[in-house]
Amino acid sequence: MGYIIKPLVTEKMSAITEKFNNRFGFIVRPEANKIEIKKEIEAKYNVSVVSVNTMNYSGKAKSRYTRAGIIRGRQNAYKKAIVTLKEGDTIDFYSNI
Repeated sequence: MGYIIKPLVTEKMSAITEKFNNRFGFIVRPEANKIEIKKEIEAKYNVSVVSVNTMNYSGKAKSRYTRAGIIRGRQNAYKKAIVTLKEGDTIDFYSNI
């Protein structure tokens, strides 16, 4: 196990969750496939997963200008999974705060 890195809690994902009450986003490891993601979410959150949609994002080069000169870096590549749960199921990410 260990394919899920973290839940995706952004403004855009919150808007999707408000529109569709049973969709949630996660950042997952790039080598994870849909079946492994489904099994891990069902085991970890005790919900029934209907479908999993995945998207691969490539890393991009970033640079910024500072007083000390140009700083160059790289944004990491990652994989995002949008999980649709069975009607009536939900995940509360803020329950343990």
